[in-house]
Amino acid sequence: MKVLATILIAAGISSLTSLATPARAAEPESKSRITILYDAFGTDPSMTKDWGFSALVEVAGKRILFDTGNDADIFAANVKAKGVDLKMLDFVVLSHRHSDHMAGLNYVLGVNPTVKIYAPREGFGIYGSSLPSSFYRKDENLPPEMRYYDGKPPQIMKFGAAWHGPQFELIDKTTEISPGINLIALVSDAPGTRELKELSLAVNTSEGMVLVVGCSHPGIEKIVEAAAAVNPKIHFVAGGFHLVVAPDEEGTVAQRPDVDHRRGPPGKAQAPLDGGGLPK
Repeated sequence: MKVLATILIAAGISSLTSLATPARAAEPESKSRITILYDAFGTDPSMTKDWGFSALVEVAGKRILFDTGNDADIFAANVKAKGVDLKMLDFVVLSHRHSDHMAGLNYVLGVNPTVKIYAPREGFGIYGSSLPSSFYRKDENLPPEMRYYDGKPPQIMKFGAAWHGPQFELIDKTTEISPGINLIALVSDAPGTRELKELSLAVNTSEGMVLVVGCSHPGIEKIVEAAAAVNPKIHFVAGGFHLVVAPDEEGTVAQRPDVDHRRGPPGKAQAPLDGGGLPK
């Protein structure tokens, strides 16, 4: 199996132009690519392999860090091996709250403490959250000392993040964060990850939608369906498809032992990366 540490999206985003569709395309950019910073596969001897995922997405003049891997030290070493300057990021996307996709965030913040970070909105989530105090039942008959806030809670209750100081912007629905660049927000209903919220990056190009996914816990088919609501032409899908226990008949990537646990949806191109590889 051959996995490219740097994937040039040749037809998809190397020549971005306006689409004749209602959705806006990303601005043209001569050098558009995805550079894999964290994965368990690859041929570059300078890169340390580990379970997890991180990729630098360069498109439409934007430098987007998608996820930060499973170990901060390995992530830092891989970033340096690829010569990536994290100070030059436009923003970070954390797909979901599993540690193998966000453990390197402390390193990112040490280099670039003011970078904007997009993350899923979750009640009581580790990225911080807020809820109206009306969410819990109140009993006016209890004495003040037996009631939250002595019976006088704030109208909006705010909950802290696991990191101090980062600029989180929390997403709970499909959102265009830059012209032609969207975040797809879905919720898993699969056993083991039920109610887990996950973001996917969807870039609208002249060739169709280019998708970068984290683990696809909500289901790769559902992510593709949501992206197709923005642009029905899906050109390229890269990332973790998370079909570890899926039967072979559910897959669409060539049935080979080294990729059959990361299979993607029908499309012009597909590249399972997180725990899988590119077809030869």
